[in-house]
Amino acid sequence: MKEFDYIIVGAGSAGCVLANRLSADPQLRVLLIEAGPRDWHPFIHMPAGLAHLVNNRRVNWSYDTEPEPALDNRRLWWPRGKVLGGSSSINAMCYVRGVPGDYNRWAEAGAVDWAWDNVLPWFRHSEGNTRGADALHGHDGPLHVADLRHVNALSHAFIEAGQQAGHALNIDFNGPRHEGVGLYQVTQKDGARCSSAAAYLAPVRQRRNLRVLTGVQVERVQVDNGRATGVVLHMGGQRQHFQATREVLLSAGAINSPQLLMLSGIGPADHLREQGIDVQLDQPGVGANLQDHLDICTLYRTVPGVSYDRISELKIGFDYFLRGHRGAGTSNVAEAGGFVRSRYAPDERADIQFHFVPAMLDNHGRHRLPGDGYTLHACYLHPRSRGHIALANSDPRMPARIHANYLSDAEGFDLKMMIEAARLSRDILQQPAFTPWRKAPLFPERDDLDDAGLEAFIRAKAETIYHPIGTCRMGSDDTAVVDPQLRVRGIDGLRVVDASVMPSLISGNTNAPTIMIAERAASLILDDNGP
Repeated sequence: MKEFDYIIVGAGSAGCVLANRLSADPQLRVLLIEAGPRDWHPFIHMPAGLAHLVNNRRVNWSYDTEPEPALDNRRLWWPRGKVLGGSSSINAMCYVRGVPGDYNRWAEAGAVDWAWDNVLPWFRHSEGNTRGADALHGHDGPLHVADLRHVNALSHAFIEAGQQAGHALNIDFNGPRHEGVGLYQVTQKDGARCSSAAAYLAPVRQRRNLRVLTGVQVERVQVDNGRATGVVLHMGGQRQHFQATREVLLSAGAINSPQLLMLSGIGPADHLREQGIDVQLDQPGVGANLQDHLDICTLYRTVPGVSYDRISELKIGFDYFLRGHRGAGTSNVAEAGGFVRSRYAPDERADIQFHFVPAMLDNHGRHRLPGDGYTLHACYLHPRSRGHIALANSDPRMPARIHANYLSDAEGFDLKMMIEAARLSRDILQQPAFTPWRKAPLFPERDDLDDAGLEAFIRAKAETIYHPIGTCRMGSDDTAVVDPQLRVRGIDGLRVVDASVMPSLISGNTNAPTIMIAERAASLILDDNGP
């Protein structure tokens, strides 16, 4: 069968949600297409296994940005999930929603009906929190949210040190108060990763009206007379067309969704013509408005035997697989963290986020360091710099060009905030709680750098914390790529449903908001199309 009511491109955090909700109607025929493989790998499901997925190109698109002028012309590595579950199958599982002000600003900017009061019910609808339900949390949704089963002593030291530095203890970053330090809740069920694929797709894979294709990359959306009618892909060694009688839904993420639109002739006309692509719709906003959280890591060495750097993998495997998902194998590695308002915070929102890791992480863990240590990530939550996604050429197999343009804002405020983030990190790690554990500083090599020294450190070492959004911006103005119902402006039968539609970054990790967007989108789609 090559004709479906809905074709979903991308089985990531959003695509799996759409597949579940739309196929719940047995009269609807749904096709879900994923470029990567099934999520069979055991390290996907064992939370701590994420450390072993870093260099696995079978499940990771493993992108690189273009040289970043403000970061010593380095190409930054951008991992993105290429597997059922997408990035929710390889991330650190932190469950964070942001704050009401994030979504109220979306609505003020033209994302009508996406204010906090509009989105909270969909967060609760998706959430299955083991702590139970209340005004802010759901307990019976598909996405299981739990407290960590295993916490390293260094993570507890971080929380104590954060309080010594003047930050309040916070036991729920998604509760009434966002600020403070504490342990993250994680998307896990019974000590195993609860990716979007595990939560939404696995329970419904046997539905007769749902077909899932893996290892298949879509080349373009077929557009006829201003309407999306299906997709073109390579499968079985030949080009094939699949038809969508109702809608095509792009859920390929902040990099691949704009790339697919441009390959389909929807995007900046001059750029498309340069690549030899026929223009279906001149839409300059496609690929623009790229935003990401830039992150700086402060590392110290520690006494042997406490960090995860040299922990016995045999013991981890034994405890996890033979003792019922116990021990360090259940750790998300980024166990503790926090949100703080710096002295520069312009509004009520926290503007810096921490992720504490009881191990040494250099270059995303791809550069293994000898010895033992710990790492504190810090990122500025509301960057002013904007980048864009562009085509390398018209070949769909070629990765898009990522121009993140970090630290490019005219006022230099993003750099000032990154320096502040590094300074606040140092302040926490120098508190008495770390005295029994703290050895020599590693990155930066000195713990007394002035602003100029911290600036050089940031330009040499800052990396992504994996939160790209915004490249198919939602809004009510003509420059928005999609309207508040996530319909592509100027093309019928086509929507984008993923993090690319976010108008601006939320105050935290982006996975839970992406799942919320898909939950709400499924309802909008069904309402628009009727039974």
